[in-house]
Amino acid sequence: MNKVEQSWYQGFSFLTLLLLPLAGLFWLISTLRRLGYRLGFTKAYHSDVPVIVVGNISVGGNGKTPFVIWLAQYLQQQGLNVAVISRGYGGSAEEYPLIVDGSISTKQAGDEPVLIQRRLGCPVVVGPDRKANITLLNAHYNVDVIISDDGMQHYKMGRQIECCIVDSQRRFGNGLLIPAGPLRETQKRLNSVDLVIENGGTNLFNYQLQPSALLNVATGKSTVNSITHGHAVSAIGNPKRFESTLQATGIELLSTAHFRDHYAYTLSDFEKYNDEFVFMTEKDAVKCRDFAKPNWYFLPVDAKPSDAVINKLHLLLKEKGILNGL
Repeated sequence: MNKVEQSWYQGFSFLTLLLLPLAGLFWLISTLRRLGYRLGFTKAYHSDVPVIVVGNISVGGNGKTPFVIWLAQYLQQQGLNVAVISRGYGGSAEEYPLIVDGSISTKQAGDEPVLIQRRLGCPVVVGPDRKANITLLNAHYNVDVIISDDGMQHYKMGRQIECCIVDSQRRFGNGLLIPAGPLRETQKRLNSVDLVIENGGTNLFNYQLQPSALLNVATGKSTVNSITHGHAVSAIGNPKRFESTLQATGIELLSTAHFRDHYAYTLSDFEKYNDEFVFMTEKDAVKCRDFAKPNWYFLPVDAKPSDAVINKLHLLLKEKGILNGL
């Protein structure tokens, strides 16, 4: 984290005070923008295919991707054809919208869309224009429901259901809007969300991240050897959670290295580790597979929602007609 981001989770400071006027300007612009859509001055695009948004009101990793993957698998289990759209943050393609398949790199589509496509095998389209993403999906695939990975603040895109993910550890930081705090919208926004879900914690509506066995970054295969120590490298919003999970599995961390979220790794970032074991998240691994050493491993995690989340979601899907009475 840079100094501004650190100030978001350290209480009120002089730096926070300096940034308050900019936060006030951000609030004014975002409020007027949302009001324009609410009053009909600005028209939203409504897809014929139902859209479920999985987003958040704060900047940084809150754990959306594991829940998107779980949600897609849950919908598939109900017999629905699922697709995912994303902004593709961190990617830079020559043209958008872009269909993500096995030939598309993280440099083109971003790390999270590539991870989602590899995990699910379902259609994934990235691009800044959500309407264009949806139009391309409908032109190439028979889709019953679309999951938007992020996009809660993209009011130009209509949606049937909103799921907001909250990090139970960091929550809302100092409670201020960016750049004085981590929030994209005030906490009042949660009152209009269909389902607020905590990543971790003890809230009734929560999901826990459950780790699987370590997998080799280069091959994707599990190790037959017992690994007891190594270095943790991550470019995610909340690296402490990842490191604690590693330690809970019995691994001793010799060092930790934090890069900015969505950072594009190069081999030189790992030179100091020589032939020692390196551990990373699955999100990091999709960016390192092409140059990974044999002793690099990643830790897959899966979202396990509470019964309350599953039951509420099922009711919402029926209410919105997405499950067609199932």
